[in-house]
Amino acid sequence: MEVSLPISATANPAPARPAVFPAPPGVNAPAIKLPLAFMLVGLMALTTGAVWMVVRPSMLASYHYNQYVIALTHLFVLGWICSIVMGAMYQLVPVALETKLYSEKLARWQFAFHFVGFIGMVWMFRTWNMKQVGHFGSLLTVGVGLFVFNIACTLRRVPKWNVIATAVTAALCWISLTVLAGLSIATAKCVAESFDGSETNVGVIIGALRPLAGLVSRFDAISAMHAHAHLGGIGFFTMLIVGVSYKLIPMFTLSEVQNQRRAGLSVALLNLGLAGSFVTILLSSPWKFAFALVTITALALYGWELRAILRARKRRTLDWGIRYFLTAVALLIPLSIMAVVLSWPGLQANPFLGQLENLYGFVGLMGVVTLAIIGMLYKIIPFLVWFGVYSKHIGRAQVPALADMYSPRLQMIGYWSFLVALVVISVGILCESEIVVRIGALCFTTCIALLLVNAGKILAHAVRPRITSLVAIRPLKPIST
Repeated sequence: MEVSLPISATANPAPARPAVFPAPPGVNAPAIKLPLAFMLVGLMALTTGAVWMVVRPSMLASYHYNQYVIALTHLFVLGWICSIVMGAMYQLVPVALETKLYSEKLARWQFAFHFVGFIGMVWMFRTWNMKQVGHFGSLLTVGVGLFVFNIACTLRRVPKWNVIATAVTAALCWISLTVLAGLSIATAKCVAESFDGSETNVGVIIGALRPLAGLVSRFDAISAMHAHAHLGGIGFFTMLIVGVSYKLIPMFTLSEVQNQRRAGLSVALLNLGLAGSFVTILLSSPWKFAFALVTITALALYGWELRAILRARKRRTLDWGIRYFLTAVALLIPLSIMAVVLSWPGLQANPFLGQLENLYGFVGLMGVVTLAIIGMLYKIIPFLVWFGVYSKHIGRAQVPALADMYSPRLQMIGYWSFLVALVVISVGILCESEIVVRIGALCFTTCIALLLVNAGKILAHAVRPRITSLVAIRPLKPIST
């Protein structure tokens, strides 16, 4: 006798939740809309800055102490890097330290202050209206204050203190000092203008900074600006790259930190080197060379530990996101060489050294920090969208794998176009050639366009999820008994 039975489509079960990821939203991390909002704003700022470099290559082909370079720098630093880093920290810090974010409401308020503050600052720097820079900088300061308070309160809940928590805490201190130094410099530049600290609510902050601004005005303007830049570039961004990567690289490569003392020493020396560099750069002291060596030693220990982590990994294949990040770490080598040259005692200023300072800042921000962030974005954004859209369907439907959400080929092309852009723009900076800088900026814009295309592919899953029911009935198949 033949009996016809339906056969369920269970031969291709849904893929299990990815084994390597911080945590699904709602466990420790906040709702995915919060970090994604910061990341989208950051991508918008990065795109704007890339187009601006193409339109006005003279900004990189001339000495950096002018209103346009300062505006572009703050667009990249505040709009692109800070937006991405803050959004990522709201997602990663609670997960990496196994606790909950203190307040999502505070984070949403911070987003508003940050967005208005950095846009206003960039525009006012471009027109060189330092009084309004102070006003918008005060708004940004309120946002940074909310951010620091929120993460600090989150750190208080950490069940077990470790090197990651230490690095994050140090980064919070350094960004607070960076903002304070920046506002003091802005206030010092507009002390000649009539300003009543009680005019507006944000003006109270500026008024309170007048005594400190008077102190800052006694220092060389270039030295003060360089000291301020190092507080943010090394204290906040590099500190976070070092600290958080001690969690993320083992997580994404199936490894673990091999030597906790070495990792802790790298963070301690990085803090010591930065503190000494800030003071000695501000004072134009020859001792800045010694503290540059301390910082380089810290980075060498970090590279040593990172190499040990990678050698012990169980996942042998390195995807493009990790390659982006590791290339950024490798760029610390030429950056350190430039730091040694620029901090050499008794070095006499000349036009070439001025352009070398430009190159140092460009490689630091757009080479090391930007490349590291792009690499981590390729890890974080897919997971955020995947968990937000597909995690609830696990076991009930067939969902895409992470690799199906974006194009590795576009990642590869973007990687090489970024490196080409970095080399070409670097040559253009040293040669003071606007044409060469523009060619490099076009390559850089290509890389950003490919990043946006891949980000669009990933975010498209949030709009149109690709879900196939597991209980798809196939045609009846006769079974003989």
